[in-house]
Amino acid sequence: MAFKRAKITGVGRYLPDYVLTNEELESYVDTNDEWIRTRTGISERRILKDPDKATSFMATNAANEALKDAGVSAEEIDLVVVATVTPDYLFPATAALVQKRVGAKNAFAYDLSAACSGFLFALSTVGSMIESGRIKKALVIGADKMSSIMDFTDRSTCILFGDGAGAVVLEETNEDTGIVDFIQYTDGDEDNMLYQPAGGSLHPATEETVKNKQHYIKQDGRSVFKKATEGMADVSSEIMEKNNLKADDVAWLVPHQANLRIIHATARRMGLDKNKVMVNINKYGNTTAATIPLCLYDWKESLNDGDNIILSAFGGGLTWGAIYLKWSK
Repeated sequence: MAFKRAKITGVGRYLPDYVLTNEELESYVDTNDEWIRTRTGISERRILKDPDKATSFMATNAANEALKDAGVSAEEIDLVVVATVTPDYLFPATAALVQKRVGAKNAFAYDLSAACSGFLFALSTVGSMIESGRIKKALVIGADKMSSIMDFTDRSTCILFGDGAGAVVLEETNEDTGIVDFIQYTDGDEDNMLYQPAGGSLHPATEETVKNKQHYIKQDGRSVFKKATEGMADVSSEIMEKNNLKADDVAWLVPHQANLRIIHATARRMGLDKNKVMVNINKYGNTTAATIPLCLYDWKESLNDGDNIILSAFGGGLTWGAIYLKWSK
């Protein structure tokens, strides 16, 4: 069998027009711009205000741009995967809606739920399918409408999250490029450090669950911060060691945008200068599964063939991981 890898050939994004600033949040909850910026690094985030539009709308727009960037027609796509924790419906899958809307009539499609690690888990899963020879071209999308599960009276969560979508086209290659390796972990969150209490089969929607705001995201901020800092830093260092990479060998760290302090801790553990770290949390907040592809979009003009890139994330589940890829378009 010929050597195969999966490489990113196109990147796209969608961001809602509405900008929710820290100053506006001051009118919702007891907080202020300085408090938010010093603790999270966030200055503003995007919110999808239109009640008739949801995650699939953002994912479709991002996917169409990624296809255009790659020069690939929708009919060539074999698989569509959407990483999300805010699907339009429990079923059908949001990916199925995107598959139909972009015209990927020859593709099968499904959603993947791994919270903030979702895009990484989707990328490694689809990449492995391409390496196996089962498929040749795929759309991998991270998209979340976090505002749909936000309690804007809860200061511990409403300051953190935003809405958005990022997408990549993944294609097979016989070159020494693309996804080289990945490491991923899960540690079941039985303590409910980060979760949505109701809406699943354990606690279906009732008048009581709605009244008690159980359909909004809840988190134990301190516990999650500690776990995320350790997890992202450890796995990023681990994948470097596994692949004999030194700090000088790494062109870019593409970290999940959860908190600027977590990002800086990960970079320090890897021995990287700040100028090698992609950071856009100040503009978009935490868009969950969309943060990493949004970074790739924002920095795509700065990426060069052969660049060693580490993608790293931590999310609810608890889930975390890293991907080592060699950039090439």
